[in-house]
Amino acid sequence: MDKLNTTEARENLAEILNRVAYGKDRVRITRHGKEVAAVVPIEDLERIEMIENENDVRAAGEALEEAREKGTVPWEKIKEAPRTGGANSPPQ
Repeated sequence: MDKLNTTEARENLAEILNRVAYGKDRVRITRHGKEVAAVVPIEDLERIEMIENENDVRAAGEALEEAREKGTVPWEKIKEAPRTGGANSPPQ
């Protein structure tokens, strides 16, 4: 897999896209020596998204099973509970 900095990638975008689309190459893009992006064949992206979706479905099934086993808390009870001052809590 080739690595190009952002300037090289910008100057050679058409060639990179052809290599990726037709040659199934993968190209890593760097900025200040750090990898920040990759250009990959669309099939690779679709495969990644499919795996992510499968993981989401599996996690949802596990959460549903846990809710069936342990029960749930009604929304009204959650709304009435005192706030604990977590990071996402509004100031008092």
